[in-house]
Amino acid sequence: MLNLDDKYLQAKKKVEKIKAFYIHLFVYVVVNIGLIGINLFNFDGTLWFIYPLLGWGIGIVSHAFAVLGHTSLFGKNWEERQIAKYMDED
Repeated sequence: MLNLDDKYLQAKKKVEKIKAFYIHLFVYVVVNIGLIGINLFNFDGTLWFIYPLLGWGIGIVSHAFAVLGHTSLFGKNWEERQIAKYMDED
């Protein structure tokens, strides 16, 4: 049985992992927008930006599954959890 301090530490670690994922996602979006801009500005007939977009995208998806789990992405009871979350905000 976990005491309150252990539960707090576990929850804090989970939140830190989720925060790290969102930072990773933000960097992915910003960098890939830049790569798309560079590729289209210096267009030589090759759309090379798609390769880092897809490669890094695989990493983003695997990071999401590792942090959020496969069931939290619209899994069981997702809709109920979202409704409860937004009701608690008000």
